[in-house]
Amino acid sequence: MNLTSLEVSAFADRVPAYLQRLERSTDALLPSADTDQARLHQAMRYACEGGKHLRALMVYAAGEALGVAAEKLDAAACAVELIHAYSLVHDDLPALDNDDLRRGRPTVHKAYDEATGILVGDALQTSAFEALATTTALDAEQKVRMIRALAYASGSLGMVGGQAVDMASENKTLTLAQLESLHARKTGALILVTCQLAGIAAHAPEATIRALEHYGKCIGLAFQIQDDVLDQIADTTTLGKTAGKDLAAHKSTFPSLLGLEPARQRADALFDEARGAARSLSGHAEPLLWLADYIQQRKH
Repeated sequence: MNLTSLEVSAFADRVPAYLQRLERSTDALLPSADTDQARLHQAMRYACEGGKHLRALMVYAAGEALGVAAEKLDAAACAVELIHAYSLVHDDLPALDNDDLRRGRPTVHKAYDEATGILVGDALQTSAFEALATTTALDAEQKVRMIRALAYASGSLGMVGGQAVDMASENKTLTLAQLESLHARKTGALILVTCQLAGIAAHAPEATIRALEHYGKCIGLAFQIQDDVLDQIADTTTLGKTAGKDLAAHKSTFPSLLGLEPARQRADALFDEARGAARSLSGHAEPLLWLADYIQQRKH
């Protein structure tokens, strides 16, 4: 891995501006905190605060690599982050992962209440599709394709289905293939779709879409393996969420199946494979290479 890439990357210099674009798009879309019902709207905004916004950055990085103007990516970046925020709110509920801490502070159902947590997730999910439907920066065909792609990635054949498999797999030992399939849906689908959304914004040819999808699939699986490793070796303060939850719930993880060091090596190999896919693009791969390095070096 190129350890100096974070220091010399031009994309790194643009990350703050992209995050500001995301914040403006989200702020403009969500009702103000004093809109009736105020408690719900306050909680929706609370759920969107903090975090690394890696999925939004993947939209911007992939779009930049394809030469897409930022204004054509704003709605997609906002939408995917709203879906991610909703998924975290619901994952943390007592009926699912039952967690009290997220991003270093109380989860939504703890800061407010369980009913509000359910409604916040519902509202954020619908807001994501509102972002795509109402943007004026994309044509009608692009909007429909993006809505379809995000709906698939978020639904029963994607993220939600992966969560269902995850819940059904507690106290069971999965095979490596089963574990990879689970996380290709639960975690990987929403990462993969960031690349697909950028490709749609670019009207990219099929070969480019395939290269982007390969990049997204590798990053998605590497990200989850990395999460499993961090859950085992990092503390709660560093993670910003409760450490050791998977072991406590008797879930199969990549370290439990492969061993800690082989799991790390598998993640590193996937990051390298993702970089290879990025370099195969005819455009400017540097944003995607920077993002792979950045994610690989994360500590939480």
